[in-house]
Amino acid sequence: MNSPVQKIKERLSIEEVVSSYLKLEKVGSSLKARCPFHNEKTASFFISNDRGSYYCFGCGAKGDIFSFVEEFEGLDFKGALKLLAERVGVELENYNPENESEKEKLYRAMEESTKFFENNLVTNIDVLKYLKDRGLEDKTIKNFRIGFAKADWRELYNYLKTKNFTDHEIELAGLAKKPDDKSKAMYDRFRGRIMFPISDSSGRVIAFSGRIFEDPSTGSGQVKDQAKYLNSPETPIFSKSAVLYGLDKAKDSIRKNNFSILVEGQFDLILSHQAGFRNTVATSGTALSDSTISKENVVSNLGLIRRLSGNIVLAFDADRAGYNAINRASKIALSFGMDVKVAEIAEGIDPADLISKNGKEAWHEAIKNSKHIIEFLLNKTLKDFANDTRKAGREIKDKILPYVSSLESSIEKAHFIKIISNKSGILENALLEDLKKVEVLEKNEKKDIEIAKVNVEKKLRKDPIERRLLGIAFWQEGKKNQKIDPLVIFEKLKKVKDFYEQVKDDLIYEAEEFYSNDENLERDVKEMLFNLEEEYLNEELIKYMLELERYKGQSQEIEILKKINEINKQKENIKNSRQNK
Repeated sequence: MNSPVQKIKERLSIEEVVSSYLKLEKVGSSLKARCPFHNEKTASFFISNDRGSYYCFGCGAKGDIFSFVEEFEGLDFKGALKLLAERVGVELENYNPENESEKEKLYRAMEESTKFFENNLVTNIDVLKYLKDRGLEDKTIKNFRIGFAKADWRELYNYLKTKNFTDHEIELAGLAKKPDDKSKAMYDRFRGRIMFPISDSSGRVIAFSGRIFEDPSTGSGQVKDQAKYLNSPETPIFSKSAVLYGLDKAKDSIRKNNFSILVEGQFDLILSHQAGFRNTVATSGTALSDSTISKENVVSNLGLIRRLSGNIVLAFDADRAGYNAINRASKIALSFGMDVKVAEIAEGIDPADLISKNGKEAWHEAIKNSKHIIEFLLNKTLKDFANDTRKAGREIKDKILPYVSSLESSIEKAHFIKIISNKSGILENALLEDLKKVEVLEKNEKKDIEIAKVNVEKKLRKDPIERRLLGIAFWQEGKKNQKIDPLVIFEKLKKVKDFYEQVKDDLIYEAEEFYSNDENLERDVKEMLFNLEEEYLNEELIKYMLELERYKGQSQEIEILKKINEINKQKENIKNSRQNK
């Protein structure tokens, strides 16, 4: 019987999958697009239907429909499998709890908790009334799976114990905590709170953000001395910088409309979706990352948004905290090469208030009239320092010109310098002189960013190969009749084996799904080992090319050239080995 992987591959071509994310153009028998995994101006990302694979000649990213969805959506294999299975109507077998991996148990614990909180909400009239008074409709509450955690110390914990979850699993999922007094029982992390589930890109619940609910009879919080919002801690399935609230529901609309709206609060997002702006995501319960990919090779939240569209509108509260959030988010987005605009909202109200009080038309106008981040900051600066042109000039140099410096296009820089000059009265030549000084100061920072990009591209090429090979080795290690000697792979990957041990069960599952009925196992392993060797050589080549630039014209140059020549010979040997195998 065909496995789910094989069934999905039979029903979905690589073209169908990639074209649902990227605009493709025909080139002979292949298709090409601009690579979503690194910034490029000319298309070098090629798709082959015959091979069922993709390859980027720019960064070296390659794979099949599953690896593409994993990389693009920031999912693990099971998440990609779930998403693609739902797309083509392939049923996935229910996992046997006895064979579940630790991560799979955590996903199930989160799903059970979500259902538990949803059921609590249905019977709590006061909370439902509060949500509807905030403008939420019944279908919206159901769609976002909003729930309620009662002000009880162990209600969720006791429920999860009836579902056979262990204390360790409940604590690891971030749902309960151990008291300092070890003789006492564990207690629920979330109590007396409206619960907003946070999902990954495939729709699996991975965390919660809980808003404290005030008892309408007293007007005071049911849980004393606690923060207004409480969020899940980092867990094996939840990285705060790798997800945004509502992304699973917003991603298709972001692609379709070619821009995203970033808000702060859950109610801001939910009411925006309810008003028809389904391309909205929120930072609530998460954290913006200033790197596209973390050291663990996890794609960051804004990195994911950037892949969907390079255009973003920031819509935060018009107070100091909101202004600081706009500054941080815009710097991160601009460093990713995004076009950043800001929606101006009157001080004292947030997007949720604007929509519920003034209607969706007012929200539409705010988004429609959003201004580029540079114009937004300029207008604010000129307003704040209307009576002190000298301070305004210093503020422009310190706070606004760094944004101009971050722009890649010289034409765009000239455009904004002209706007700043016209509005502030500062001569263009003076602004250009200060801009040069700013660019000198930021030169080292930009160099660090470029080095980081090179490292990210190396990880994109190498990590998927390492994962797949180690999954096969872990799988074969436990089999009596081994088709592959796992020790060969373990020896090759001994430096990273320990790191991947923590996701061993997931990697075995992936290997079994791909190769349990596949006679191509040996052939694929040989090819992956060739690929891996090439990537190691490419890393060495990059290192020596950088050294060559550094020592050009010096005595070390000849020795470096010899090493480069030797690496190229080894790459040629691999090419010949492929042809002769």
